[in-house]
Amino acid sequence: MKKILIVEGNLKEENQSFADGGIKTHTESLKDSISHFTNQLEIDVVNPSSDQNISKITNELKKYDGLIWGGSSLNIYNNTPEIRRQLDFMKKCQENIKNIFAICWGMQVAVTVAGGEVKKSSKGAHRGIAHNIEINQNGLKHPIYKNKKQNFNTPAFNFDEVVNLPKGSTLLSSNSINKVMGIYFNAGISNIWGIQYHPEITYSKMISLIHFRKDRLLEKRTFSGQSEIDFHVKMIEEENKISNKDDRMRELENWLNISN
Repeated sequence: MKKILIVEGNLKEENQSFADGGIKTHTESLKDSISHFTNQLEIDVVNPSSDQNISKITNELKKYDGLIWGGSSLNIYNNTPEIRRQLDFMKKCQENIKNIFAICWGMQVAVTVAGGEVKKSSKGAHRGIAHNIEINQNGLKHPIYKNKKQNFNTPAFNFDEVVNLPKGSTLLSSNSINKVMGIYFNAGISNIWGIQYHPEITYSKMISLIHFRKDRLLEKRTFSGQSEIDFHVKMIEEENKISNKDDRMRELENWLNISN
């Protein structure tokens, strides 16, 4: 049976707040999505920011056939000790694991370790949804987008963006907010697929996150007020009605097929 390692990017305090609010963690959502495609994987989970046994896991990285690194509410340029631990662990992963699927925060960590750069997004945030992601000609040839529509909407929640790619990277997709929505690059022994959005998370969860983080989002002026939140949530609900689950998760399915 193939072995997959999932890296939880959120701090344990954030995940506890999810639990208190009745919201699944990103790792729980990812496991649910993987189970839609296969139950033939042995899955381990690690949180580099807080796990006490991280050195033991680091010494066993070569046993994994693939790694999925998920989202987080952290900002990589804050350079806290918890973030530095994640960067150190990603470096070890790039030295030991062949196939890496880096989602949102995961892509930002992978890019930073490989010599790229992440900054606060200059054109605003994706607030539960990303519109009109366009797959370019390189993307159309890449297996991450096999059977994917060339232009699509998808769940997304991010305030930061990749502004400089690692050397040798291939840009695969973009939209009007983030030029880098999908990339491919090599680092160490790793083949890395990176995306700035969340095919593994449902629109319903994104709506729950907006309500859950409402005070934080209003403080950041991500929304101007409750009326804008209500309008935006309604728009996501309408998108959810026409969204197809398999189409939404195509990138995850394609990566699982490659890793198997």
